[in-house]
Amino acid sequence: MKTIKNQPFVTYGLLGIMIIVFIIMTINGGTTDSYNLVLFGAKYNPLIRAGEYWRLFTPMFIHIGFTHILMNSITLYFIGPWVERFFGHWRYLLLFLLSGVMGNLASFAFSPNISAGASTAIFGLFGAFMMLGESFSENQAIRALARNFLLFVVLNIGTDLFVSGIDIYGHLGGLVGGFLLGYVLGVPSAKVSTPKRIIAAITVIIVALALFRMGMTNQF
Repeated sequence: MKTIKNQPFVTYGLLGIMIIVFIIMTINGGTTDSYNLVLFGAKYNPLIRAGEYWRLFTPMFIHIGFTHILMNSITLYFIGPWVERFFGHWRYLLLFLLSGVMGNLASFAFSPNISAGASTAIFGLFGAFMMLGESFSENQAIRALARNFLLFVVLNIGTDLFVSGIDIYGHLGGLVGGFLLGYVLGVPSAKVSTPKRIIAAITVIIVALALFRMGMTNQF
C-alpha cells in the first residue's frame, strides 16, 4: 500500500493552486484580459522595474486561457511525479519554484510582452531530468526517460520558434535553470559531486543576476 509520503502530493498541490487561481481569475474578469492578468501578478516589465519583484514568482501560477492551463496541467501531471520521486518532495518544490523564477528572469531580460504560465517551471523539470540523464548515465531506465523528455523539449522549442505568442525565452530560461539547479539541490538516493554542485550554484547565481540586470536596463 502506498503511503502519503510516497504520493506526489507536491505536484497535486501545485496543480490545485493553478486551478484555483484560474477559477478566481475567470470569475473576476477572465484569464485573457491584459488588465486582469497584470492585476493578478503576470510578468509585466515596467512594474518589475518599478520594484514589484514578486512578479518574477507569481506568473507560474497564472494561465492565459483554458487551453493554456489544460496543456500545462497535463504536462505537469505526467512529468511532475517522476521528478518528485527522484528528488524528493521539498527539493522538487524548490526546483519547480526556482526554475520558474529563472524562466521569468529570462523573459524579463529578453521579452517586453506580458507573460504568465507554469511552463517556465515545467521546462525546469525537464532540465532537471537532463541533469539526471547526465549524472546517472549508467542507469538505463533514467537514460531512456531522459532521452524521451529531451525529444519532447526539442519538439516544443521547435514549435516555439514558429508559433506566435509563446515565450520561448521563459522556456529556455527555465530549462537551463532546472538543469543547473538539479546539481545544486542534488538527489537523495545518489550523491552529486561537490565540485559539480559548487560550479552549478555559482553559474545559477551569475546567470540570474545577469538576467535581472539586463531586464532592469533593457528598454524595448
